[in-house]
Amino acid sequence: MSEQLWGGETTKAIDNFPVSGETIPPSLIKWLGLIKANAARANAELGLLDGAIAERIAKAGEEIGAGRHDDQFPIDVFQTGSGTSSNMNTNEVIATLAGEDVHPNDHVNMGQSSNDVFPSAVHLAALDEVTNDLLPAMEKLAVALGAKAEEFKDVVKAGRTHLMDAVPVTLGQEFGGYASQVRHGIDRVSGTLDRVGQIPLGGTATGTGLNTHPEFSALVRARLSEESGLAISPPHDRFEAQANRDSLVELSGALKVYAVSLNKIANDIALMGAGPRAGLAELALPELQKGSSIMPGKVNPVIPEVVIQVAAQVVGNDAAITMAGSQGQFELNVRVPLIARNLLFSIRILASASRLLDEKCVAGIQANHQRNEHHAEATLATATALNPYIGYDRATEIVKAAADSGRPLREVAIELGVEEKVLDEALDHHKMANPHT
Repeated sequence: MSEQLWGGETTKAIDNFPVSGETIPPSLIKWLGLIKANAARANAELGLLDGAIAERIAKAGEEIGAGRHDDQFPIDVFQTGSGTSSNMNTNEVIATLAGEDVHPNDHVNMGQSSNDVFPSAVHLAALDEVTNDLLPAMEKLAVALGAKAEEFKDVVKAGRTHLMDAVPVTLGQEFGGYASQVRHGIDRVSGTLDRVGQIPLGGTATGTGLNTHPEFSALVRARLSEESGLAISPPHDRFEAQANRDSLVELSGALKVYAVSLNKIANDIALMGAGPRAGLAELALPELQKGSSIMPGKVNPVIPEVVIQVAAQVVGNDAAITMAGSQGQFELNVRVPLIARNLLFSIRILASASRLLDEKCVAGIQANHQRNEHHAEATLATATALNPYIGYDRATEIVKAAADSGRPLREVAIELGVEEKVLDEALDHHKMANPHT
């Protein structure tokens, strides 16, 4: 670590909160620094802060925003529920960097409170990470799955419901469904960002704006929006924005739904790749590493396994965020560090998992045409297509006879009196998978 830049309040917090050994996320440190930098310039513009001091504060805040002083934020993420300790930590580090005549509270924290700065930084970190990391990763995954849907559009296979054989589908239809799941996830996550971008800055301690200039928050928001390109806006109601973190809970809920979708997609891919000889073996997944320290030649679906674990973690994070979001009392939610830790963690690991699934799995998936065709032929559920010709009961009789004897459905149907021209018309697997084309 470089020379210690923090002061006494940070030291007290280090001593008071020896909980997890985990500090606040770097993305949150970044936005604390950027808020302080632009707050100083806004206060100078309003004639409240000496211009030279403001520029020194702004320079220090920008250095923090660039990640140059992350090691100066040692306080445990499980701290006072308003994030006051980390706000004071930021004030102290900036004051030290800016020079001896700069006071952490009077100058760096001018027109601010931990109660509006810290949650604003959380909102902006989430908005930034979703906009610039998660959504692009989701879009690339949707495109990759859509490309596979096109590539596999003529690969007929057995459908499965309840894990049991069902009527034929195409592999392309399945991958098209996966692509649609991801695109719905993009819509869900994007749909929360207008509210996530409404920050409570300017409310100071309780939402009234005590000790801040009436134009302060608008100036800071405008500067932050211009620098970042993010859609940052004032809250519809100051007291709503100060008292709860509902929009972050909403975003977490959308992330949870996307995690559920990823779990389904990854689980299906792993199951279809099971084998290579004793499983379904409908897909060949990229071989990335040895799968066993004892079984030679074994290869495992490691990327789907990672994605499934990430999905479970995000669901757990959402449960904690939901509980934390429900803990607002009167004018302030005081579980913000927990929300920040879990929400930003979910965003980061979902973005990483999406990229891994895209680049290291989906892009290299190959269809086992022979195996898929065999399963399409083998499923007795193809008898469903005979219902309009011979009725449900007679078709059931044929299925039972074929299942008991192990003989092909077509052979049994002919033996039981179904005309071959009926079978030729009804048991066309491609037509069954695409009945309306």
